[in-house]
Amino acid sequence: MKLDLLLKNIADKSFDFVITGEKNVAFKKIVDDTRKIEKGDLFVAIKGLHIDAHLLIPEAVKKGASIIVGEYIPKDVNKNVTRIEVSNSRRALALLASSYFNNPAQKMKVIGVTGTDGKTTTANLIYWFLLKKGLRVGLLSTISAKIGNQEYETGFHVTNPEPLLLYEFLAEMVENKAEYVVIEVTSHGLDQERVAGIKFDTGVLTNLTHEHLDYHKSMESYRKSKANLFKNVKYAVLNNDDKSSAFFENILNKETRLISYGVKTKSDLMADKINFEDKYMDFRLRYGTSENIVKTTLLGAYNVHNILAATAACLPYGVGVDDIANYLLDFPLLSGRLEKVNNDKGIDIYVDFAHTPNALENVLTLIKKQTKGKLTAVIGCAGERDSNKRPLMGKISAERADYTVFTAEDPRSENVDDIIDQMVVGANKAASSELKSDNYHTTARGSKGYKLFLRIPERGEAISFAINKLAEPGDSVVICGKGHEKSMNYRGVEYPWSDREAAEMALAGSVKNISRVE
Repeated sequence: MKLDLLLKNIADKSFDFVITGEKNVAFKKIVDDTRKIEKGDLFVAIKGLHIDAHLLIPEAVKKGASIIVGEYIPKDVNKNVTRIEVSNSRRALALLASSYFNNPAQKMKVIGVTGTDGKTTTANLIYWFLLKKGLRVGLLSTISAKIGNQEYETGFHVTNPEPLLLYEFLAEMVENKAEYVVIEVTSHGLDQERVAGIKFDTGVLTNLTHEHLDYHKSMESYRKSKANLFKNVKYAVLNNDDKSSAFFENILNKETRLISYGVKTKSDLMADKINFEDKYMDFRLRYGTSENIVKTTLLGAYNVHNILAATAACLPYGVGVDDIANYLLDFPLLSGRLEKVNNDKGIDIYVDFAHTPNALENVLTLIKKQTKGKLTAVIGCAGERDSNKRPLMGKISAERADYTVFTAEDPRSENVDDIIDQMVVGANKAASSELKSDNYHTTARGSKGYKLFLRIPERGEAISFAINKLAEPGDSVVICGKGHEKSMNYRGVEYPWSDREAAEMALAGSVKNISRVE
């Protein structure tokens, strides 16, 4: 592709840049990682949290990059290399990637789903409802990308793919004749301009609770990042039961049509007469003069809100309340979202992605109500992430579960024991007592009314201990935090990992551990 064509094709005409060198130079592809550079590539230097790639520009040139894009470029760069200076490299990468793939988002109606919890379920529900309506639709979520009959992984610990992969997926959707695409959008993705170049037709907010404050520093900053999704949308779907709803409503353009939903607060779309059973729930769905009783295997009050959000998002595209009752019946359960692990021990074992205080509270509250015996939670907190939530998570688990097993969850460069210590601070505030593994059984089973916790840093051992040592018939075990993920990060290395596989191995009498260098 020629550089001048790439720049002419950029959809955002406000994009400003200064070029030095040959303007009509051809290039092979766009890269943002020096390890992937081949001769004739266009390299975009990004200033990241840990590495400033502008310092690697000489290496990029040495490897054969013919075009360099960056916020500043060393003066001693080879004069034969075309240099493009921009004010924001992240934004430049997204806009250049969009142009390179011929601006695929412009050819579809884009529905963006953001919020702290419930994004994945809501996005998948929207995708399912539109698909069942007979519309051609693609999906980009934490779990995977769905394009036609194909499903692709989106990467390790990723919700918003980086721009190059994002636009490659979108281009494939256009090639597959998709009319709509549902994208799960994070505050990081919005703040880091990963979705620059995408005009969202509909923005959906699930809720806003404590998360990512290591990055955003304050709830106000976190909220403002989320708000970027709702600029210039045609339709805005807001949760009236969430206290942040008023803020988002106030930032909407006058032309934006608001569709509100709620259970407790008067809204456009509402649910009432909610009935919970062991394996399903049903409720009345009301919108204007339309109402219908819907039944679903998705459990929990939080899933009522997810269904409402998805329904509201689909209303502008011809999906009615009557349709939802039929579409929900065969909605496929999602990987790592209250995913049940079958066994013959008489124990209910679940794998769930709950990794925020709000999500953990919702899941443990739901399972506790369904459990005849005792509830065990296996939880950890990720390293190099929001440390302020660690005592909150520890306290919530200690209050709602009978036993809590604190363990590893992507410790990265941090010491697992240090992370657990911070979670234990919260457990102690909940008046939970520490249980030693050498006398666990007599202490645990004879402790009616007491909340107990253990420390087992190795996650596979923690899962095995919870299932084989703590749980008895009639009990429940919930393994939280990893959900669908297929790797665990120790010291920057992604080791193959699956909570479901670890649970199945524990049931078979073995322990799944990670081989790692301490």
